[in-house]
Amino acid sequence: MKIAVTSQGDNLTCLIDSRFGRAAFIILVDMETFKFEAIDNLRNKNAFKNAGIRAANMVCKKGAEVVITGFCGPNAFSILKVAGIKVADRINGRVLDVVQNLKNGQLVFSNRANIEKHW
Repeated sequence: MKIAVTSQGDNLTCLIDSRFGRAAFIILVDMETFKFEAIDNLRNKNAFKNAGIRAANMVCKKGAEVVITGFCGPNAFSILKVAGIKVADRINGRVLDVVQNLKNGQLVFSNRANIEKHW
């Protein structure tokens, strides 16, 4: 299973970035092998608007089945939900640890966005 994790840096030992659309990096992790791809999210991080929408579309195109983040807004959450991607939010800690927590069945998935729309 491929997981997308928002991160403050470009490797598995970095901390989760609390923002979905404006995260510094989005790390795609193969949950079985722990091989990963770090995607620099600078374009979305500095975007005037629609950062969450663009990040959600990118995650969909990369084939992620789960997103792990701190906060996910309603537009991004809607795109992820329609695509069948589960979202675990209000998560913090190191990327590696939260992927292991998911593998161990310790994360709870959200049924709605956990922040309001940004302007």
